[in-house]
Amino acid sequence: MTLSEYLASERNAGYWHEYDNGVIQARARSNRNHCLITGNLGAEIDAQVRQLRLETYIASMRVYVETAGLCAYPDVVVCHDPRFLDQENDTLLNPTVLIEVSSPATEAYDRGRKFQLYQRLESLREYVLVAQDQPRVERYVRSRDEWNLTRLKRIEDVLQLSSIDCQVSLQRVYERIAFTHNE
Repeated sequence: MTLSEYLASERNAGYWHEYDNGVIQARARSNRNHCLITGNLGAEIDAQVRQLRLETYIASMRVYVETAGLCAYPDVVVCHDPRFLDQENDTLLNPTVLIEVSSPATEAYDRGRKFQLYQRLESLREYVLVAQDQPRVERYVRSRDEWNLTRLKRIEDVLQLSSIDCQVSLQRVYERIAFTHNE
């Protein structure tokens, strides 16, 4: 399937798929924890960056990595001066921060191939993986051609998003989430 065929199909569909260089993959379903964490992150970030004239998109903004042939739907996207693929304004080209709330079904892909492809975005400064079954956040920051990792594991920790001058406590990220002892 070509990118044009994918976009035409996706814009008329009632559900989302990701496009990976011609291969179509259904997007994983969300559960309560995923929805709450995504909403908490998006609301907290947007409240802090709105005055900086940044835009925050939650769950439904498609991001296109042209050099990799990838169209994906990150859970939270923040960008400066958004540029879009076409006049539909539904496929972003220049995210600054991408956040994925991972599940057991998506974690390997989010951490592996998807992150490798996202790294091709020149505009991308930070990539964040958020676990939904325990307090665990991994923040990757671009420093020239390297990505530096910071791990947060305590509910008292604070996620620093330096590229957008934003701080979010893990307490806020995981607000209303009850972790079980088995997780």
